[in-house]
Amino acid sequence: MKLIDRQLLGALSLTIAALSGCAPLVIGAVAAGTAIVATDRRSTGTQLDDKTIQVRVANELKDALRGNDIHINVNSFERRVLLTGEVNSEEVKARAGLVASGSKEVRIVNNELVVAKPSTFSERTEDNTLGARVRAAFVNTREIAFNSIDIVTDRRTIYLMGAVTQKEADVAAHVASRVPGVKQVVKLFDVASVEEINRGRAAAASAPVTTAPAPAR
Repeated sequence: MKLIDRQLLGALSLTIAALSGCAPLVIGAVAAGTAIVATDRRSTGTQLDDKTIQVRVANELKDALRGNDIHINVNSFERRVLLTGEVNSEEVKARAGLVASGSKEVRIVNNELVVAKPSTFSERTEDNTLGARVRAAFVNTREIAFNSIDIVTDRRTIYLMGAVTQKEADVAAHVASRVPGVKQVVKLFDVASVEEINRGRAAAASAPVTTAPAPAR
């Protein structure tokens, strides 16, 4: 099992899908749900911004890549976008990255798309189950602030995102790597000092809890 360390970010779980002609085009925006979680280290405003970015980028990719045989997931954390999934060529992968990086309010893009056939429903279900196992392992690990770490699972690779200390980052990656079925762990953390983390937690706790608007149907 291979462990990769990269200092980037993302977010997790609301899906938007689109189909185009005979070529399946599925682009999903993945977020934490419609209710903003008060224990998240991000402010409620930043959480809403990330959800909005995810939906916006997903829609822009859908329009730009219509007609291609692809499956793309979009995640955002602190306005940094993570793209995972499958595309049919390196050119389409590069174009997806350019579309995402040019989207409003996006600061940086982590393009983890692979050139392959779109994953099957069964494979995506297995990924969801694997992600749930990693989450359960985090809940049972005292050293991890599990409510401040987002998990994205794609092709049995675990992407970990959030604002954490170096110790939290190392422990989270180690715990995730030991979950049966995990092929690879990619750390996309914003590593900060304990003092910086505490200031961010205090700011998030003092902000009012907000409910994000439901995505357009």
